[in-house]
Amino acid sequence: MPSTKKTNIRKGFTLIELLIVVLVVLMVYALGFRGAKLDKSKPKALSPLNLKENIVNSEWFNGHATLICINKCATCYLRRDVSAPFQEYTNGIDLKHIKAYTLDERDSLTRIEYQRFHDKKICLKMDFYENGSSTQIILKQDENTYFLPAFFGIPRRFNSPDDAKEYWLKNSRLVADSGDFY
Repeated sequence: MPSTKKTNIRKGFTLIELLIVVLVVLMVYALGFRGAKLDKSKPKALSPLNLKENIVNSEWFNGHATLICINKCATCYLRRDVSAPFQEYTNGIDLKHIKAYTLDERDSLTRIEYQRFHDKKICLKMDFYENGSSTQIILKQDENTYFLPAFFGIPRRFNSPDDAKEYWLKNSRLVADSGDFY
């Protein structure tokens, strides 16, 4: 009589096998994605060349924002509007030892002297507006000088505050001579 072999056909995984698969998946996830944010990348440190872009594109910006920096521009604070309190800017800051300049009514380069915040001297104050404008300013940091335009254009680096001043005046004349508005 022929013998019949019993063949066991498995139709699933055992509990142990499932637990091992889940454990492996969790380990890969923990090792591979730890600290990774998929929704938003961390903004670059504030610098003279990306200052406006970082503030306007941040979650802090709500149509109007004011940035002030103290401690030789090592610590900065931001407020969303005129009535909001200042909150510390917690992302990176690369504005140390900034000196701010503007042009006075005679088009002379003038160092800006700000007031105090938390009993410390303010080294930089800028306003940012919903229409894309901001405070027009010249910033000197170590050997580099930067011109930050109020409206259009990108921040530019110069060798000296006088070079930035000449660029400022040249752009002001171009806007003034661009034609009749009426």
